[in-house]
Amino acid sequence: MSFIAQPVVALFVSLALGHLIGKIRIGSVAVGGVCGTLFVALAIGQLGVTISPDLKNVAFALFIYALGFTAGPQFFNNIRGGWRYGILSFVEVITVLLLLAAAIVLFGLDAGTASGLFAGSATESAVLGTASEAMTRLALPAAEITRLQGNMATAYSITYLFGLVAIVVFTTQIGPLLLGINVREASAALARELGAEDDTAKENGVPQIVSRGFRAGAIGGSSVGAFENSVSGAVTITLVGRGGNFEKATTETMLEADDIVLVVGRRRAVIAISERLGAEVPLPVGANVPLVEREVVLTRREVRGRRIRDLHRLAGAELRRGVFISRIRRLGQNIPALPGTMLEQGDILTLYGTDDAIARAGPELGHLLSASATTDFVMLGLGIVAGLLLGELSLKIGALNLTLGTGGGALVSGLVFGWLHMHRPQSGAIPSEAAAFMKDFGLATFIAAVGLSVGPDAFALLKQYGLVLPVLSVLVSALPAVASLYIGRYLLKIEGPILLGAIAGQHCSTPSISALVSLAGNSIPVIGYTVTYAISNVLLPLMGPVVVAMAGLIG
Repeated sequence: MSFIAQPVVALFVSLALGHLIGKIRIGSVAVGGVCGTLFVALAIGQLGVTISPDLKNVAFALFIYALGFTAGPQFFNNIRGGWRYGILSFVEVITVLLLLAAAIVLFGLDAGTASGLFAGSATESAVLGTASEAMTRLALPAAEITRLQGNMATAYSITYLFGLVAIVVFTTQIGPLLLGINVREASAALARELGAEDDTAKENGVPQIVSRGFRAGAIGGSSVGAFENSVSGAVTITLVGRGGNFEKATTETMLEADDIVLVVGRRRAVIAISERLGAEVPLPVGANVPLVEREVVLTRREVRGRRIRDLHRLAGAELRRGVFISRIRRLGQNIPALPGTMLEQGDILTLYGTDDAIARAGPELGHLLSASATTDFVMLGLGIVAGLLLGELSLKIGALNLTLGTGGGALVSGLVFGWLHMHRPQSGAIPSEAAAFMKDFGLATFIAAVGLSVGPDAFALLKQYGLVLPVLSVLVSALPAVASLYIGRYLLKIEGPILLGAIAGQHCSTPSISALVSLAGNSIPVIGYTVTYAISNVLLPLMGPVVVAMAGLIG
């Protein structure tokens, strides 16, 4: 059985071997499955394998729609209120376009080579799809369009690894040196400012929630509610034991000095209030209140831009009792769940506490997520169709024919449907695991199809430019980061670790933020990363057609 006779076999061999190659590491940086897939597909493609364009289009539509769907809730929020970090995404786009324009003029890059350089240097693979589609709309012979697309894939395969290494080295080594900071120490200091405990800040910036049993001691004679209010709701008494019997505590429960109280709260808060109580005592077996975790998507507008500690002032005493925010997930990344952490619409909050307390507090924050959510294929299909139709619209301004194209239309549709689902979670659901599969499989399949379709002539690009493309990729990757570093530090006054995270996000570089978090010892850099990642993940793919048009105008 030959690959030529069975192109589907070639496709999955490319995926398998490509992701195996993607595990290879250069220092702490992995090649990545997408880049590895393209390497293998380019090699197999020399055998003359052809893949149906329809498969490539379907794979890209799934990927780009899922990308928009997952980014939608944060994208609109960040455009509206995250300008302090989000402006760096625009710095990235403007600087990269200026550098590409200079490269086109100096080296005579065609539309395919310029697009591949853009996608590889910015490590934004989605650009390949939007740029490739834009090339099909050019008034050129089919053979010339195929040549340009081949140049794009080859240029991307050359520049991606250099661009990736450049941004990882910049955010973890060069950037801290220019800022004059020790990332680990600066991140720990920021975590403490946000309310982290010293012993947990070095791990992940999230204080552990604990439960302890104490004698009531000095607080005997007062009510549970009076005691909890005196400590601003930092801890909750969930059980009260008297005469060997334990009962669930309410705010009206009156305490006696010999009572045993079960106190739940963050470790530092429990330690702080222990001096007001009697001796710590072990609890009898079974004397406990089951504590559970539930996820809620934050939609309440009044909470957006508030810090976690502010929720105690917004909520009544009974509403906030027995429930804590143990984790915050934003765009698939965990950010520090500290008292000083600012909340944003679309955040996925993990609530920790009793069933009753979570059922009471969850709807006041947003929508509780069901653990058994399944993909809503009705809305998925309608969303993609709406995107494809939107991509067919065009606007002519003189000689320019402006259109989003299939990729841009599906991306915008995904953004809107993702935002709508955040506010109406009963419809349009795509579980995070399903969305991640759509993005990973859709992109890998699209990249494999592009590589398999490239003919032998594309490798003439290597002889034509030699070391020019690797050098350009480092410059196009690093110079926008340098510009953002100084703008973020001196104009926007962004704290060092958060600024470095924002630079990783403007580059849409997951390996960079992973390396940076490891270097920092906590998740403080992710605070900046999620804002710029959400915006750049939309802006950069939309620039694919712009690069193609720019190469045609000035090349």
